[in-house]
Amino acid sequence: MEVETPALQVCPGLEPGLEAFAATLPGEPSHLRLFLQTSPELTMKKLLVAGEPRIFQLCHAFRHEERSDTHHPEFTMLEWYRTGASYEALFEDCAALLRAALEASGSKCFRRRGLECDGTLPCERLSVAEAFARYARIDLFATAPDRVAPSLERLAHAAVSVGIRPGDGDSWEDLFFRIFLDCIEPKLGIGRASLLYDWPISMSALARAKPGDPRVCERVELFVCGLELANGFGELTDPLEQRARFERDRAAKRRHGAEVYPIDEDFLAALAQGMPESAGMALGFDRLVLLACGAERIDDVLWAPVASIEARVAATSHS
Repeated sequence: MEVETPALQVCPGLEPGLEAFAATLPGEPSHLRLFLQTSPELTMKKLLVAGEPRIFQLCHAFRHEERSDTHHPEFTMLEWYRTGASYEALFEDCAALLRAALEASGSKCFRRRGLECDGTLPCERLSVAEAFARYARIDLFATAPDRVAPSLERLAHAAVSVGIRPGDGDSWEDLFFRIFLDCIEPKLGIGRASLLYDWPISMSALARAKPGDPRVCERVELFVCGLELANGFGELTDPLEQRARFERDRAAKRRHGAEVYPIDEDFLAALAQGMPESAGMALGFDRLVLLACGAERIDDVLWAPVASIEARVAATSHS
């Protein structure tokens, strides 16, 4: 079922690196300040609790991030959820969606900056630990003896061995992503799509721990031509654990000096009512179009990118 949920939310997401656009409603007290959604995730999960078993939404999302060839502050997100399904079901969803996108676009393969990916081939499946071992020669689990609070010192030592110097103020997660972006991501999704699964448990606020391996969570990301395209979870349904993770993320945002968003208490109340076992995925639709068209920049596949608005404002101001 296609659903539509509000774009204005109490909580836009609490991940430490996530920054939202605020919207202050006239006449409302400051404590009711709202935010444009960075994802419809929390509101869609409330529909799962209400009894909808299979839902999707194609909507606009907003993220206050540095502009780049692959990021636009307002973008289109395709997000979907299945109850009664494991996160392995998302693997098959992604493969089917890639095939459908190529068929719809009339393209033979996805292309980006001289790289190609045949979306009709079976996806490569690679755990995060395997990716670090293969492309960076780092034993990731050795840097995380405490699965919830991994060791920055150990990862920093490993980073130096691959030519990456830790920066002042880097957290374990900051350094993880520097290694990932330099050594691993450019090698994913070449020739065929890559599904990178089983992420460290400390790196996902909304995914459940994997049964049998509490070091990792049921999280999977899809990569095509070295570009992240989608992110999905086997969903966490325990309201107490969810609150604890939200508070850890809020504490991380305080340490980084970032704005700390309120917790969506309605979402936690919905979890307490009993959210069914489920899996969900969020995909950057503009990036999918970019890859299917072989475009260079995300602005090339948008009808009215912010850059054109900025240019018009600048021209008006100059005149």
